[in-house]
Amino acid sequence: MNVQIISIGNELLIGDTVNTNAAWMGQFMTELGFEVHKVLTISDNLDDIKSTISSAMSESDVVLCTGGLGPTHDDMTKKAVADLLGVGMRLDQKVLDYIQALFEKRSLPFSKSNYEQAEVPENCEVLFNKMGTSPGMWFNQSGKFLAVMPGVPYEMQYLMKKQVLPRLQEAFKGVGALYSRYIKTAGVGESTLSDEVLGDMSAMLMNGVSLAFLPLPGGVTLRLNGHGNSVEDAKESVSNLADFIYRKAGNYIIGEGKELTLSEVLGNILRQKQLTIATAESCTGGLIADKLTDIPGSSDYMLGGIVSYSNQVKVNQLGVLRSDLERVGAVSKEVALQMAKGVAQNLDADIGISTTGVAGPGGGTKEKPVGTVWIGYWSKGEHFAVKARLTKDRLLNKERSMRIALEIVRRSLLGITEMPYNLEKQLP
Repeated sequence: MNVQIISIGNELLIGDTVNTNAAWMGQFMTELGFEVHKVLTISDNLDDIKSTISSAMSESDVVLCTGGLGPTHDDMTKKAVADLLGVGMRLDQKVLDYIQALFEKRSLPFSKSNYEQAEVPENCEVLFNKMGTSPGMWFNQSGKFLAVMPGVPYEMQYLMKKQVLPRLQEAFKGVGALYSRYIKTAGVGESTLSDEVLGDMSAMLMNGVSLAFLPLPGGVTLRLNGHGNSVEDAKESVSNLADFIYRKAGNYIIGEGKELTLSEVLGNILRQKQLTIATAESCTGGLIADKLTDIPGSSDYMLGGIVSYSNQVKVNQLGVLRSDLERVGAVSKEVALQMAKGVAQNLDADIGISTTGVAGPGGGTKEKPVGTVWIGYWSKGEHFAVKARLTKDRLLNKERSMRIALEIVRRSLLGITEMPYNLEKQLP
């Protein structure tokens, strides 16, 4: 079941618009058990559209095409498909009535180009679009299937889920199922996880079972894919691989789910343990507090934070000793420790977490180069700091510092002694 994805639009080629549609469709189709073997982006040119779709349909079982269905002169996809298939156009009255009612409701003038949006190739099955004015189109050409959809992401996604998916399931029923299981890790790099933690897994990667490493700034998502005659069979096919991963990488695993986040996991732990947290941030500029408060209900455990960017705020609000700032500087173990303890005590939190570092691109020294970050942790039972050496990219340093800080808290609350990326705890 091979699939090709075609994105149409000059704005995609010149970089004015990022092609998120292709990524979304590729993931959607892969999870259905299809193999996406080619993704193409082409211009709003009639001949290019015709030749590309023709070639794709000769090579693939399914072709998904987005873009070029709007009411303006450069939207040529519909005409290109009709010309390619050698058919004329017909008016779809249901689509016309819907568009006219929509324009009337919004008190907008209805033009000739809007009328033409209700015209579709004679041999297509209309994919009714409740999210916009351009209908999608479905073609069955001797067992080869073509879906033509608008380029607006939410319109395309609606049509894929509500219109295209049922037709694919009907056309390819009985060909098996694919199941994807996502295991999230944190505080470990891709190469370390693959080579040192998991090692050789070739014996389990057979009979349609595969494993993909999807790295993020703070960890790695493992995608386990399995095939079977049914979804239940496909799920069972990856169970041995999942069990192996849990045995080998248990301390690094934060949970499962494609959309699972570290801040969500940490929030659940804090809530279960009935603990509160406060943040003292310098180099991360409030990013830790932002991530913690992304989660609904975070007021259960997140008390507040202080962005202590200047030394004056560190002294006045967090109780950092001015003498230490003068002796060892703001980017130091001593200051990170005092920041974490100070914010916890000032806000009456069970846990304090702090960051102070040289985010870059300037400001580094030989002793403290750009990317040097100290992260402090305080609770009634534990007080330590860790030193990380990150990159020369400012935004990436903020992101990684935030993720390391959250992972430090998670591991400390779970009693995991090993720190992220094998960083060493340094006591007061």
